[in-house]
Amino acid sequence: MDLQVRFTRRELLWAAALGLVSLPFSRLSACARQREFVEPARVPYSGSDDALLDEIERTAFDFFWNEASATTGQVKDRALLNGHDTRSIASIAATGFGLSGLCIAEGRSYRRKEEIVERVRGTLRFLWQKLPHEHGFYYHFIDMNSGERQWKCEISSIDTSLLLCGVLTARQHFGDAEIQDLATKIYERVDWPWMLNGGKTFSMGWHPESGFLDARWEHYCELMMIYLLALGSPTHPVPAETWRAWTRPKIEFHGLEFISGNDPPFTHQYSQAWFDFRGKRDAYADYFENSVKATAAHKQFCPSLREEFPDYSDHLWGITASDSAAGYQAWGGPPRLGKLDGSVVPCAAGGSLPFLYPDCMQVLRTMRERFPRLGDATGLSMPSTRWPTGITRTCSGSISGSRC
Repeated sequence: MDLQVRFTRRELLWAAALGLVSLPFSRLSACARQREFVEPARVPYSGSDDALLDEIERTAFDFFWNEASATTGQVKDRALLNGHDTRSIASIAATGFGLSGLCIAEGRSYRRKEEIVERVRGTLRFLWQKLPHEHGFYYHFIDMNSGERQWKCEISSIDTSLLLCGVLTARQHFGDAEIQDLATKIYERVDWPWMLNGGKTFSMGWHPESGFLDARWEHYCELMMIYLLALGSPTHPVPAETWRAWTRPKIEFHGLEFISGNDPPFTHQYSQAWFDFRGKRDAYADYFENSVKATAAHKQFCPSLREEFPDYSDHLWGITASDSAAGYQAWGGPPRLGKLDGSVVPCAAGGSLPFLYPDCMQVLRTMRERFPRLGDATGLSMPSTRWPTGITRTCSGSISGSRC
């Protein structure tokens, strides 16, 4: 937890890429003694893909409903798998995903509409009236009941954007006048030019004690949502050239070339959880097809590690930033990122369903058959603040595999 006082999670990702937090994996002599992987017995799952996805959506919704304050609507950053969690730290990103989840839940009648609408109203009232902010941007981590800043964390540009995506989804989904009014006010209050801090790209955040962070959103990753929200602001827009200001580095893996930083797969998922890039392109790329290629490369990357982790296969793969037995890990590939240990992170495949549906669906079905109950997954971890979907009631996590 002390690391989060000094670093944003995005800074931890950068540090991991440089080998400052997670040292590059070095194959030890003990690996030569790696036991052969024996696949666990499967419990056949006869349901359709739609049935499995509904099961996943329902259990994900359970997290966003049960692990949130019924008064403020703020969603916990993480929670214990057994449901007996007493921590009270929320993240505004989790609340943004939660608001989107409430829209899905209302559409699928997971709870009574009146209950869901009132939860959304309460969440937006708290965001507009009570949650501390700076120029419309919010602190990354807060107390879920009081809204008080936690761990001396930063005012976060990306996590505010994740929250706003949920706020605007609620505005679009619900025909409730109060929800639409509050959502509009929250979005239009954000002073996007302030977060540029005199530059062409956005700062990652601001501390009241020391000012703006030096790190900026300057290369392709999950950043597209920030720029799109800012460009579209009716009250505090930024110039169009900000979209061109961030770089688009390319990676080549097994014949696949795509735009990507040295980042985990979630960077190809998050903006597209809300923005539909299908059939669109700018002067640089078709970003939906770019995510298709990145997902295909990741699918090939994981089995390429089978000499170390023999449980990885074409039907069991996926590594993205998540919690683990050793805490939060900024791992992924290609290229190899972080101290990989053979874990499989369900939201790596789950969050990429739009890009490579048959392949990702096969992974989810494999997990459902190998680990049909929550307790069957060895080393199933808690959720991180970033998740688009998951396989358990806690939305995200990792299933530990073979290790050195």
